[in-house]
Amino acid sequence: MLIHQKKNKAMEYNVQLLVVMITYITLLIVWGIYQGRKVKTSADFAIAGRKLPGWVAALSERATGESSWALLGLPGAAYAFGLLEVWTAIGCVLGIILAWWVLAWRLRDEAEKYEIETFTDYIAKRHGEVGKWIRVTGSFTIVFFFFFYVGAQFLGGGKTLESLFGLDTVYGMIIVVVLVVPYTIYGGFRSVTYTDVMQAVIMIVALIVAPIAGIFYLANQPEGTVYAHSISDALAQVGKSHSTMMGGTVLKEGTPLYGFLSGIFPKAPELMKGVGAGMIIFGAFSWFFGYLGGLPQLSMRFMAITDARQAKKARNIGIIWTIIAYIGALMIGWLGIALFGPNALADQETVLPEVLTTVFPPVIAGILITGVLAAIISTANSLLILSATELSENIIKPTRRKKLDTKKSLIQSRIVTAVLSLIALLLAYFSPSDLIYTIVGYVWAGIGCTFSVVILLTLFWKKYHGRAVILTIITGLVFTIIWVQTGMDEIFTSRFMTFFVALIVAVLGTYLIPPKHK
Repeated sequence: MLIHQKKNKAMEYNVQLLVVMITYITLLIVWGIYQGRKVKTSADFAIAGRKLPGWVAALSERATGESSWALLGLPGAAYAFGLLEVWTAIGCVLGIILAWWVLAWRLRDEAEKYEIETFTDYIAKRHGEVGKWIRVTGSFTIVFFFFFYVGAQFLGGGKTLESLFGLDTVYGMIIVVVLVVPYTIYGGFRSVTYTDVMQAVIMIVALIVAPIAGIFYLANQPEGTVYAHSISDALAQVGKSHSTMMGGTVLKEGTPLYGFLSGIFPKAPELMKGVGAGMIIFGAFSWFFGYLGGLPQLSMRFMAITDARQAKKARNIGIIWTIIAYIGALMIGWLGIALFGPNALADQETVLPEVLTTVFPPVIAGILITGVLAAIISTANSLLILSATELSENIIKPTRRKKLDTKKSLIQSRIVTAVLSLIALLLAYFSPSDLIYTIVGYVWAGIGCTFSVVILLTLFWKKYHGRAVILTIITGLVFTIIWVQTGMDEIFTSRFMTFFVALIVAVLGTYLIPPKHK
């Protein structure tokens, strides 16, 4: 009888969750379609006519930038590694602040000056002497890596639905695709940015409310029902590996990094441990380098802001949102330790939905968990739009002898978006890694760290020329693939290495290769 009652209660809980989520998703789709009615040209589809208000650009950029990474990946890492992940948060937050403070207004001004429609369109117009080849190499690199990034979002959606309803991850991914693709195809960048606003609000509410409620929940639980009654007690019980920012940096025998360093310092174990700790910390911090203008889906939000006054407003909103969100994401991971204990979850990246469904009644949990799906949907549709416009405008369109009219060009962009979404779904299914943290890290290196070098030097170094740009992009693409595939990423992060190697190649290429004169 008791078992039957528990099953009925669980079923009732899931039904309430489902009703809330369906209601939200329906509103989201309707809002996206409404905004999509205002899309008349390929420029509207690609960059919303460069007329975004500051508050829309800021919330859209943050919702897109954080995605399943901040709501599943980072809390999962905080659950698995404790305070070590503070270094990751520091790197990300500093990178985001620097991007908003130094780069956002400059990229907005540049977009207006050169009348750009896509990310590589800007780089090509700044280095017009080889603009055609920059478009081809840049767009190909972005589309290649973004297949995996979009796949990571689909995977995040599948994991969330599996955690909540026991649905197979593959079916969950398919459901996410069905939800994301239709209004994205219809409304393009404009629909995506305005629906992002709704999603950013729900995300930040979830990241504020969940930690506060979780702390009170822990304090009021009977003895023995939770692992610990506070976050600090939970981290202390796990041990130094979780309770200090340096604890997780202990080198473990048998790891690739241990083997590598023991070969270099065979008779200096203390030095080896110190170097290893530094490499682990720097690896966590290295997310910083991808935020320096190199992530097209974020830089396009900067470029789409309507004027300089709105850019300042966007900067303030974006920075405040970021600081609050990262504190919340870390605390949710640590709350998971206090609630369930270390290693209690089969998949560390389901810690947020597990915490929410434990702490809150179904209606509130449903609203907050919608924040997870909101983040996933936000980033997935942003990446799809960006990939589609890069492919359509910079690779397909130049190969056509006859120029398409406005209507046909818009149709072409929509078809390309649909095709790319299906390819990304297949890649997510066959991906060798099922950790969002890992997949996003690869893309961060190949795209973020490569193009950060290109954007920074394009903005701040007049000598940097088109041929060096092409060499930088190709180097970043090839180096990331080789570094990851040979297992070197397990020794030292590909994020910093790609940035460093691309920067060296960019500088040498600028001096050693003569520019092509117009």
